[in-house]
Amino acid sequence: MRFVLLGGGVFALSLLVLHGQAGVPSSLPAPVLVAVAAAAGLAASWARRSWWPLAAVGAVAYAWLVVWPPLLVASYYAGLTLERGRDLAAYLGGCVAVCGAATLVGAWQGGAREMATSVAGNALLLALAVMVLPAALGAWVRARREVVRTARERVENEQVMRAEQARAQERARIAREMHDVVAHRVSLIVLHAGALEMRAADDETAETAAMIGGIGREALANLRDVLGVLRAPRQDGELRPPPTLGDLDRLLDQSRALGIAVTRHDEGEARAVEPAAERTAYRVVQEALTNVHKHAGDAVTDVRIRYGPGELEVEVRNQAPRAPRAELPGAGWGLVGLRERVELLGGTLRTSQEDSGGFLVSARIPA
Repeated sequence: MRFVLLGGGVFALSLLVLHGQAGVPSSLPAPVLVAVAAAAGLAASWARRSWWPLAAVGAVAYAWLVVWPPLLVASYYAGLTLERGRDLAAYLGGCVAVCGAATLVGAWQGGAREMATSVAGNALLLALAVMVLPAALGAWVRARREVVRTARERVENEQVMRAEQARAQERARIAREMHDVVAHRVSLIVLHAGALEMRAADDETAETAAMIGGIGREALANLRDVLGVLRAPRQDGELRPPPTLGDLDRLLDQSRALGIAVTRHDEGEARAVEPAAERTAYRVVQEALTNVHKHAGDAVTDVRIRYGPGELEVEVRNQAPRAPRAELPGAGWGLVGLRERVELLGGTLRTSQEDSGGFLVSARIPA
């Protein structure tokens, strides 16, 4: 539709030029003038597919009748589409040739045509207005579009990189927790194997216990080699057990100390669940409260722990903040890694903006 309107505009403006309202009048019969204007308009409407027919019609119409609208539009599309400077220079060289032809025709016909195309000042002004400036405008628009496209691609690449970084960080955190838990269990196996070796009633049992202990110590060494590098440094030099739901009240107290009104709701009969599910539930609450601090400030927040049949459901819902807060760089990327952690356990994580202006983070974790 846009190019149909462009063709209609070029047709109408070319008619005005041929009748003398916007250019040099022509003495040709009216049907010929309409045909020339129609050819220019049709070529302009085709410019979306190819602007070369418009350039050809514009060159002929300008040299013959000083009809400038089609050549002006063609010059704009030349600057917009010709990426190499050599190609654009060749196009402008062709425009110089067209101006030379128009000068010869004007000198031959005389009168107003000669004044418009043969006088140096007028010819230069027409060339700048009809050919050079539109081409420069087209080249500027093309460069601006390229800058915008590059910036958009950079933003998209940064978003992908941040999402991957968040997933990698969450996987590294899971690996650290796995190192803590597995190392503790294997250490117990080695300890009991050593005790069994010391108290064995026969040599065969002692040898078996010694073999189990040796395998366990080798497994510990391999585990430290593979996963030990992922352990976050501790200031006190001691290993801390990963947090569970038993540490949730301490986390909520920290948020309350920072000015957030947090209320905990427990539903269903509390029971022991798998440690991995407890740790993941704790991380869901932790990350959701972190986003409340970043985005909602002092918003009232409810934390709901629901023990269902075969699953543990965690909901963190905050109301709309009383005072809006500025967006913080990197905010929200922790939810990407959190989703990775929940899905690794076979669960689902859902986040949604509520109509009231609040935000909901909900996770269902098999337990």
